[in-house]
Amino acid sequence: MTTKERLSTQFTLQPAATAPELMAESTAAALSTVSGDVDVFDIDPQIADTAALLDAADLPPATSANCVLVAGSRGGEERIAACMVLANTRADVNKRVKKLLDVRKASFLPLERAVNESGMEYGGIGPIGLPENYRVLIDSRVAEADELIIGSGIRGSKLLLAGSTLASLPGSEVIEDLANEID
Repeated sequence: MTTKERLSTQFTLQPAATAPELMAESTAAALSTVSGDVDVFDIDPQIADTAALLDAADLPPATSANCVLVAGSRGGEERIAACMVLANTRADVNKRVKKLLDVRKASFLPLERAVNESGMEYGGIGPIGLPENYRVLIDSRVAEADELIIGSGIRGSKLLLAGSTLASLPGSEVIEDLANEID
């Protein structure tokens, strides 16, 4: 059974373009920048966190991708990246991301700042609709996935799309070994 089929037994999936009210404004506005099908489905905000949703839908971690916002600076210039990694992996912030951003130290963007700058809710932040100055780094395993659940910008819904659709985001970069497997 595919992820979409399994989700369809518990949630109502619909084309995201027909339900902008189920996404953050910035996400809905940016949908036209991706190539491919994107579905949205309404969820209870109490299960917005990855583990809770996957448990509720009885899905494995590899069916979901998390968006982690990371920042660093060099020469007074701040560099921010949204890292898309599978839920069963962890972004390699201290080595891989730091090197890609070409910064001395990379760290997670503080929660309040991530929410304010993205215009998205914590637990719903996704790469579609982020500020244009954010780099979008996509782990190659994410880009290769047939179906993925990602944030819609709000806690009350999620998006379902192919990794290739995510990789079609303008300016996105597919990176080998952006994340490490979680033991």
